[in-house]
Amino acid sequence: MIDLRSDTVTRPTEAMRAAMAAAEVGDDVYGEDPTVRALEEHVAGLFGHEAALFMPTGSMANVLAVAAVVAPGQEVLCEARAHIARAELGAHGAVSGLTMRTWSHPRGQVDLAALGELFAPDLGPYFVQTAALSVENTHNFAGGAVLPLADLQALRAFADERGVAVHLDGARIWNAHVATGTPLSSYGAVADVMSVCLSKGLGAPVGSLMLGSAEHIAGARVRRKRLGGGMRQVGILAAAGRHALDHHVERLADDHAHARLLAEAVGADPAGVDTNILAFEVADAPSYVARAREAGVLVGAVGATTIRAVTHLDVSRDDAERAAKILGSL
Repeated sequence: MIDLRSDTVTRPTEAMRAAMAAAEVGDDVYGEDPTVRALEEHVAGLFGHEAALFMPTGSMANVLAVAAVVAPGQEVLCEARAHIARAELGAHGAVSGLTMRTWSHPRGQVDLAALGELFAPDLGPYFVQTAALSVENTHNFAGGAVLPLADLQALRAFADERGVAVHLDGARIWNAHVATGTPLSSYGAVADVMSVCLSKGLGAPVGSLMLGSAEHIAGARVRRKRLGGGMRQVGILAAAGRHALDHHVERLADDHAHARLLAEAVGADPAGVDTNILAFEVADAPSYVARAREAGVLVGAVGATTIRAVTHLDVSRDDAERAAKILGSL
């Protein structure tokens, strides 16, 4: 079975398992796990941030990152299909007490005109105040679309002019980096706080990190513990993440090529596939998913007529070619 439902289905490679088995560990709640601390310092340095905090999930990293810059009763503005708005089960409102308003863009892009209309300055004790702007790169539900660096820099300038923060959901920022050649530090420079994920295209079994200032991270460490996210000898998992960063970043280009191969097979425009996520239209998505499963390929329905297929570490070139034939024939 070729599993194209998500890049979260990857399994640790043998080399990654060996790194996990050999990891030096300590109690991370006490800040004493050397492998975790080394990973946090390394990732913070990649993006030019002061500090980072290892988390079990990307959703927790996003919740704590946004909470670091948006107080209860304030709002964050984001695109309508952003992961923080659509796929984190309302955690930002339920846990952090903040609200959201959204703009819509078919490719999940920055829209400064829409932001200008939405933005709410401090108007006294009558209206919700905008405290942060959030963007997602790559944008999951926009088909893995890359947000151009120039647009992110314009967003940064917009935020600076108004004295608000920028949150970057960088769950698949590695894909954007490989697809465009943009330095990770350039992406980091546009954000006050951000999240990055190790368990999607990079192939680690668990783990994300929140990045920000030392003050932001100190506060997030307390909130992480409060949410039950304090972990003990977690260097075993951090070692998988570090192995992924050392060995699985550049190969993301293979996933991007495989996604374009699938696009050609199903009649979609390969030029519209920025990274490793392909969304395409069919007459009946649930029926298509069932027929694809019978033929040996797992895909997901993300709408009544929309299919999503995601390439990843566990999908070889041969797998991609076989899946392309099957999906195209359906």
